[in-house]
Amino acid sequence: MPANTSEKYETFTLDVTDAIAHLRFCRPDKANSMTPAFWRELPAAIKDISDKGEARVIVLSAEGKHFSSGMDISVFMENGALFADDSPREVVAERFRHSVKELQDTFSALENARQPVLAAIQGGAVGAGVDLVTACDCRYATRDAFFSVHETAIGMTADVGTFPRLAKLIPEGIARQMSYTAERLPADRAKAAGLVNEVYDDADEMLAAVMETARQIAQHSPLAVTGVKRMITYSRDHTTDDTLDYVAVWNAGMLSIRDIQETYTAKAEKRSPDYPALQSLKHKGA
Repeated sequence: MPANTSEKYETFTLDVTDAIAHLRFCRPDKANSMTPAFWRELPAAIKDISDKGEARVIVLSAEGKHFSSGMDISVFMENGALFADDSPREVVAERFRHSVKELQDTFSALENARQPVLAAIQGGAVGAGVDLVTACDCRYATRDAFFSVHETAIGMTADVGTFPRLAKLIPEGIARQMSYTAERLPADRAKAAGLVNEVYDDADEMLAAVMETARQIAQHSPLAVTGVKRMITYSRDHTTDDTLDYVAVWNAGMLSIRDIQETYTAKAEKRSPDYPALQSLKHKGA
């Protein structure tokens, strides 16, 4: 297990305890809106956790009434590509495309992380908040939670990750309606549609349950868990035949007989199994 650590960023705190990395958004007075600092800090923190390989699961939660109100207006103001200048429109548009790609990479980092990512959502997940949670592996919500593709209501097409993921998580008709109307999808309907795994009465109950799920994940072989995440994500975007071939190749190279033996030995000895962590992807000294 990795050493327990704690770090403070501008937009969230990060604690790693017993192989669980808990990232908590810490701007409740601003409904955890996503400032320019957020778009820099989140992918860097997630990539660092993933690359080190010590944590076995990542939990995202938030302080305050709402999970996130989405992209902060300061991002638009900071990004000069949104505003006309003396350059030709096409040149400005080409620059803007790259700016959007950078924002998209923020949430793709969650999907690309080697560890499962669990999101605990209370109150609103609005706009880019939906982009964020759809990039997570599992979502849990309080009864007062709601999801809104709010970009439509302010005159834009959501572009940071909602559409390629949302319509694969819930029925297409529901995804279309909530996107066309910008209406709120409440927690009970989100659970019925398959967007969230479970609904809880309040944030404390939810977080306790999510952390228990995280502990269950952390007890399993990190190599097996990262393989499962990779296969499920791969199967979403490929044919059944392609995925069957990929998992066969994966296990041919990475099936750990040691982890299987350790599982049964630990069970016989009535103790917790001791699995090796994923190896760090960082160069020594980095």
